[in-house]
Amino acid sequence: MAASLSVEDLLDAYRTMKTIREFEERVHVEFAKGGIPGFVHLYAGEEASATGVCMNLTEDDYIASNHRGHGHCIAKGVEVSGMMAEIYGKGSGTCHGKGGSMHIADLDVGMMGANGIVGGGPPLVCGAALSAKLQGKGGVALAFFGDGASNQGTTFESMNLATVWKLPVVFIAENNGYAEATASSWSVSCKDISTRAEGFGMPGVTVDGHDFFAVHEATKTAVERARAGEGPSLIECKLDRFFGHFEGDNQKYRAPNEVKTIREEKDCIKRFSATITADTDITPDDLAVIDGEVQALIDSAVAKAVADTEPGPETLLTDVYIKY
Repeated sequence: MAASLSVEDLLDAYRTMKTIREFEERVHVEFAKGGIPGFVHLYAGEEASATGVCMNLTEDDYIASNHRGHGHCIAKGVEVSGMMAEIYGKGSGTCHGKGGSMHIADLDVGMMGANGIVGGGPPLVCGAALSAKLQGKGGVALAFFGDGASNQGTTFESMNLATVWKLPVVFIAENNGYAEATASSWSVSCKDISTRAEGFGMPGVTVDGHDFFAVHEATKTAVERARAGEGPSLIECKLDRFFGHFEGDNQKYRAPNEVKTIREEKDCIKRFSATITADTDITPDDLAVIDGEVQALIDSAVAKAVADTEPGPETLLTDVYIKY
């Protein structure tokens, strides 16, 4: 599978996954220090999904995310320093410190926003996809949502609408096994969320979300179908998160050593690294160079965010209502 992508693409994929991982690991540490306000939901462990999906998109395509959105933002091209400042609630943040972790958005790169509302993203991408269809430029829109949102009426209504209107949409269900603390094996009525696609008249597929190549290929097929005017698709990525639902979650609902085993046996970055160093001319030294550059980027982003100022009271009512 590695041979299907160029060395440049493989190194870009590694850089993206590593950036997401180091960003999240660092936010985990910094949040514990008490300097980050609000709730934080980390994406560590799921990097292959966001990266494999978004590598098939252009800047003109749109995505909508959920509460666990940092990885989606980075994979879509949102600037890391602005994201970190946003999480710290600083005026230099991507949304001027007003959105925080769960509401980062950057329309300039096609990121419609993370979303604190479960199932809030699918309706948004239907609007973006309708716009793309009317413009006739081949654009697509994509929604990331979890196993919890897979049971939401907003998601079902969006899937129905996308099929009826034949919209260029791809629905990505990231099933990490838990909707907060509720196991999807208990709360989801079917073994595979992707089988629900049949009820809406669209293709559906389940892939190993730890496998970058499986995610990339499935998304490539769905995106090409959408661009060709053939309508929406549903992809379920089965994966695991390393941290709790939110920072501070005691995770008593998880089995003993569950996370330890996942980190040791299902780490998508370790898996990807082993594949590309075995199947291509990429060496561990090449990856080590990227590791150093990513670490420097994250260190700089944190230092800048900590030093930046909070938005002033004069900005309280700005960015509240859109003006046409």
